[in-house]
Amino acid sequence: MKTSPATSVPSPTPTPAPGHAEGVSNDEFRAALSRLAAGVVLLTAHEPQLDPDGPAGEDAGMTATAFMSVSLDPPLVMVSLRNGSRMDDLLDEQPLWAVSVLAESQSHIAGRFAMKGRLSDRLLFQDIPYVRGEYTGAPLVGGALSTLECRTENRVVAGDHTLVIGRVLSASLPSAEGGPLMYFRGRYRHLGK
Repeated sequence: MKTSPATSVPSPTPTPAPGHAEGVSNDEFRAALSRLAAGVVLLTAHEPQLDPDGPAGEDAGMTATAFMSVSLDPPLVMVSLRNGSRMDDLLDEQPLWAVSVLAESQSHIAGRFAMKGRLSDRLLFQDIPYVRGEYTGAPLVGGALSTLECRTENRVVAGDHTLVIGRVLSASLPSAEGGPLMYFRGRYRHLGK
């Protein structure tokens, strides 16, 4: 008895998502990564006075969840900044910045500095308790779980963001109370106990 050779049926090829040759859409990517819980920090820097006769320099701040430890020796951290954002432009001009690791009670600070179309940074800092960093002059938020002062070591462009790697110049623990502020599925959350 003769059998006919098996015919292979080509498997369907997934249709690439619009705008990305890799086959993942912005919405799919965003939804998948929203399931990754992240700590929330306030990244700050002090813009120096440009003109000796002009206005004093200003503080700048932004909420970030793409922040991580990179190395213990030397002590390095990394933050991801959207290309062309105010903080990206500022840290491209001057290398000193600070990070305040926010406590669960500080979601109002995170929300304030994450707003689109927000007011000037000067008004955003107005009623937030902070001290100035000894090495950077940047605001360090009172009540934060920890604070770091950093100097940029390297900048790496990665798609529509720049990864800023900084050497830690100082680290402190202003508050031992409370848990960390977390970001998960598009909302600020508290760490379950």
